[in-house]
Amino acid sequence: MELNEHDSRLKSGSDVRKNKWAIVSIASIPLIMTLGNSMLIPILPLMEKKLDITKLQSSYIITVYSVVAILLIPIAGFLSDKFGRKMVMIPSLIITGIGGAVAGWASWQMEAAFMWIIIGRVLQGIGAAGAFPIVLPLVGDLFKSEKDVSSSLGIIETSNTFGKVLSPVLGSVLAGFIWFLPFFAIPIFSLISLLLIIFLVKKPKDDKHELSFGRFVKNTKEIFTEHWKWLIAVFIIGAILMFILFGLLFYLSSILEDKYHYDGVKKGFLLAIPLAALCIASFTAGKIIKDSLIKMKWITFSGTVLAGAAVAATMISDQFIYLIIVFLFCGIGIGAALPCLDAILTQSIEKEMRGTITSIFSSMRFAGVAAGPPIIALLMKGKITDMIFLLTGLSIIAALLAFKAIKPENDPKAFDMKPIVE
Repeated sequence: MELNEHDSRLKSGSDVRKNKWAIVSIASIPLIMTLGNSMLIPILPLMEKKLDITKLQSSYIITVYSVVAILLIPIAGFLSDKFGRKMVMIPSLIITGIGGAVAGWASWQMEAAFMWIIIGRVLQGIGAAGAFPIVLPLVGDLFKSEKDVSSSLGIIETSNTFGKVLSPVLGSVLAGFIWFLPFFAIPIFSLISLLLIIFLVKKPKDDKHELSFGRFVKNTKEIFTEHWKWLIAVFIIGAILMFILFGLLFYLSSILEDKYHYDGVKKGFLLAIPLAALCIASFTAGKIIKDSLIKMKWITFSGTVLAGAAVAATMISDQFIYLIIVFLFCGIGIGAALPCLDAILTQSIEKEMRGTITSIFSSMRFAGVAAGPPIIALLMKGKITDMIFLLTGLSIIAALLAFKAIKPENDPKAFDMKPIVE
């Protein structure tokens, strides 16, 4: 038995070394997709002035990207299960780059550019739908060891959160030269990721994708019939956490400029503080959870409680330093929970259906991203306490779902059904 465990550890280490550059390449996708969205947040007030649009209209620049992704992500997940991950990723990255180029060209050459920027963002959303959600199942395909999967997912989520840390600074720096330059950065980033995926990510030897649409519907129905409680709980928690994160980023970006008179690179660095905490928490959680579903549950629960408590604490004071510290703790809570949710799904779903189920989860996360900025923009017109009550209430709901619906103590494997393929 000890020899088998030793052999298993050696094989696990070999898999990690063999796929090191593949993981780096895959991690570039969430980094780039996050940059393509989040680096626009700190320059939304500047866009409002340049394009002569309202705060609500500027929030649409973030929201339309996510709404399109929500609608198309499940389709992309099915296509990746049927034709393979790279077959979906590569054209999606090309479309993302085209979308950024359209938005940048319209900002540069057109007087009434807002509608064309929205069209460019729609194209980016289409590309994001086919690239970002395929990352999780691809990581699951590359490794046989669940510990390696969890550790790699921690790196992927850290790349995602590092993108959020880098984005406000990079967006502010680029806009400092020319306000629409962040749009033109997107095609460059997409090209880099495209080349990395083409040359450094190899198809797993036993990677077979034979899922027909009929079998896809049947397997999805069976999965949800048997495990709907914890699956829906994970989906809702993911949506709530992203709603809170992007809602607070929109709020913080606005008040830093309107109330505290920070703009440009200074504002970018201030926005990066809570996001850096989120990044570090994601990396740490990915290392801690390994293959333990019980740890995943309780870190998710603790993270959502911490995020909710931090949001509620904003009622005590609106002093600048205090708010930054509070949002830092909120970032820690959200950052710790996200890789746990990724790992729960990836470890619990068989490979043949992994793309479909994780894509639904990604779609729910994008729903939170889409809803956060416009709803917070509307609430900012009234009492800030309304925003605080909403975000705190959502955190409580997420914590209760993590506590009640995710029960690895009773079902440590969580999911043991072999989907049918043709």
